[in-house]
Amino acid sequence: MQPERKIQNRTAYQILKHPFLRKYVPLVHEDLTAVYARDLQKWLIIAPIIGVMTGVTITAIAVIILNGVWTPVFSYYLHHHWAIVPGLLAGFILTGLIMQFFTPDPDEHSTEEIVRSYHEHQGDVDMRPFLPKLLAAIATVGCGGSAALEGPSIYGGGAIGSWMWARLRSAGSFRLDARDRRIMLICGAAAGMSAVFRAPLTGIVFSLEMPYKDDLAHEALLPSLIASVVSFMTLSSFLGSAPLFDFAASPSFTRTDLGWCALLGLIIGLIAMAFVVTFRRARTFCVDMRAPHWVKLAVGGLLTAFCGLVFLHFYHGSLVPLGPNYEAVGLILGRPHSSVELVLFGLLKLAGTIFTLGAGGVSAMFVPLFLSGGAFGLAFAQSIVHSATPALYAAVGMACFISAGYKTPLAAVVFVAEATGGHAFIIPGLIGAAVAYAVSGDASASGDQRLHEAIKVQELKSISVREVMQQQLISIPASLTLREFAATLTPHVHHEIFPVFEGEKLLGTCSLWAMSQVLSEKWGAVRVAEITNHQVYKISPDTDVMEALRLLVGEHSQPILLIVEDRGKTVGIVTKTDILKALKLRRDNLPTTGEDSELHHYSLTE
Repeated sequence: MQPERKIQNRTAYQILKHPFLRKYVPLVHEDLTAVYARDLQKWLIIAPIIGVMTGVTITAIAVIILNGVWTPVFSYYLHHHWAIVPGLLAGFILTGLIMQFFTPDPDEHSTEEIVRSYHEHQGDVDMRPFLPKLLAAIATVGCGGSAALEGPSIYGGGAIGSWMWARLRSAGSFRLDARDRRIMLICGAAAGMSAVFRAPLTGIVFSLEMPYKDDLAHEALLPSLIASVVSFMTLSSFLGSAPLFDFAASPSFTRTDLGWCALLGLIIGLIAMAFVVTFRRARTFCVDMRAPHWVKLAVGGLLTAFCGLVFLHFYHGSLVPLGPNYEAVGLILGRPHSSVELVLFGLLKLAGTIFTLGAGGVSAMFVPLFLSGGAFGLAFAQSIVHSATPALYAAVGMACFISAGYKTPLAAVVFVAEATGGHAFIIPGLIGAAVAYAVSGDASASGDQRLHEAIKVQELKSISVREVMQQQLISIPASLTLREFAATLTPHVHHEIFPVFEGEKLLGTCSLWAMSQVLSEKWGAVRVAEITNHQVYKISPDTDVMEALRLLVGEHSQPILLIVEDRGKTVGIVTKTDILKALKLRRDNLPTTGEDSELHHYSLTE
């Protein structure tokens, strides 16, 4: 047996050393390395886990709000209109108390928190107030606030994705980097949106459009796709997979319909712009108001209740501009309503949304915009077009308002097609949504939505800022006058912006431009601390260089980033010039690391 084994080993060795294999195996290895350069296979495991966890969480939220709380509350409101005021007041006060005493910032929650986390915190969501925020959302929506389930769903999914990153990275099994946390955040948000509306494609598109007004979070496409489908399947196994808003689609449309849809997009785009500007003003006013959070919400609850009572005073029925209103689509399309009633419903729904969410209610406004757009579209069809297919215009109105309000035109059209089952609405919806998007300009319901994604330098995706940062840190004492500061400058100092310290404490940065804005005769009296910019970004040495570049060239960019360790010690700075130099070195196949790893901290007074 031993001679036979030797013969087999020799044969195998000869095969492996064959010139053909020696020539082509390295090429195959090179191709496979390029194909799997982004390590996509890890998402085949991570994304389904996020999808299942999010699907179960959103299923629980949907059952609690829709079946456990809102259904009996809504029934009681319809039979006892007087109960709307104490009901909304109690629910909103409870929301305010939860947010005020159990969360670090009562004004940070829902979709806004996820968008802000994506842009400013590298996808890191504080999980300590996770449960209180979900309870606050249940109180807001369940008592009849003009909002729905998409807020807690997007927040819940995004928070789960961020939390999963921390758990999996500590395990060290998936080689996750800082950039992956943002991907997993969007992945979870997509799963939440997919589950709550039983529309996986909508979840994918909305989550990719959500952070930006005219761009997409491209890097999260594959994980979001997988997580959305898994989350949808998870919820469907409990609650079914039928479209959430099922109504008959128009079998066809004419060229005339397309023209009318464009006009409807123009009208709704202008209405949406006015609504968004008003909402942002109201939200800013409430955030800046010096009053306890529960008092703000108590006022918001009373005003929201007033919207419901006004509508019920004129129109008696089960169509009410309060609560999640999932039943309103069937009521609007399945029963006769005058155009005046539809317009009043839409306006009061928007007003109730401003009072609910502007005061600090915990949720989002996707469904309120959806319903208002549908009411306006149907009124348009009845009064102006006199169309035989009013559902077409209702669907287009829905798409138009979502497109204009959230700056998500693709998600708006996809949502209408998926959630209503009306795929014949896609082309008219695209036309109306595009017009509404253009007419509404940059006005967005999300105050943290950015204009576009920063330019990404793919060659630097594997480099941390530790390797490109400046370690010769030239700083300024905050106590210097501008004249003393100017006297310390020499031709050898090429900086235009300097970190400012007060003792060992970092205050921010001071630029030569800011100094030039002060009259030279006042330099002897004005100190550096008075012109210091305290909004400087601080990042960790392990931050991805592309993330640093995004912060440097984004809409709210700073000319310098301070590199700070976990213990709060400043170890360096990085600018766009440093990154560009690193790019040139990398293209020239030279090392990007500094000459030494020790920080040299100089003060201009030394």
